[in-house]
Amino acid sequence: MSEGLEEPRLRLEGEPDEERREDVTETETEIECEQMPEPEPEEEPPAEEDELPRLRSPEHAAGELRIPDGYGVIEGEPAGGRRSVGIVVGRFNGELTGELLSRALDELERAGVGREAVTVVPVPGAFELPLAAMALAKTRRYSCIVALGAIIRGETPHFDYVASEAASGLQLAGLETGVPVAFGVLTVDNEQQARERLDKGAEAVRTALEMADVFSQLRAAAGASAP
Repeated sequence: MSEGLEEPRLRLEGEPDEERREDVTETETEIECEQMPEPEPEEEPPAEEDELPRLRSPEHAAGELRIPDGYGVIEGEPAGGRRSVGIVVGRFNGELTGELLSRALDELERAGVGREAVTVVPVPGAFELPLAAMALAKTRRYSCIVALGAIIRGETPHFDYVASEAASGLQLAGLETGVPVAFGVLTVDNEQQARERLDKGAEAVRTALEMADVFSQLRAAAGASAP
């Protein structure tokens, strides 16, 4: 045989060539696939298990508090007669806090609180609100304190620390002094949410005046029952 030429391969009788072998393999695979039973569909879980937990509605629950008849009730009114009010307000996010302050002052005027009975104390930010509120309350010159601020969530945990300390500090100011401190601090995810809640300034005023009235009634009741 000449050097460099391949020796022809003898094909045995009955042995399929490569192309024929591939055709047979593909045909067999198709037959196996056709014969395999289709998987039965999995049973769907009950609706209550399949549904994801529903998020809480952003709205508050409807309805008003009802107290059964026959019980003694001391309830305050958001009236401003003879009330002196201290307002602490953060300068941070000033465009928002300025609007909160404006609406709070308008609400005080509607409630009958004169300008001469209102003191406004600006502070750097929400973190400083509790210290200023405590200082005002300790003077004993004010029937109630209104705290106003705006904290917007950022990309760091700073928001959580400031919001938490502002809330707990303002509560502590009221507990330690016995002077009602209303929380009018916005704690939101973005500026749009803050703008939708600017009426919280007026709401904080109504809360403060109502609680001042409750405290006044309680002191009067305690004085009347004293021997």
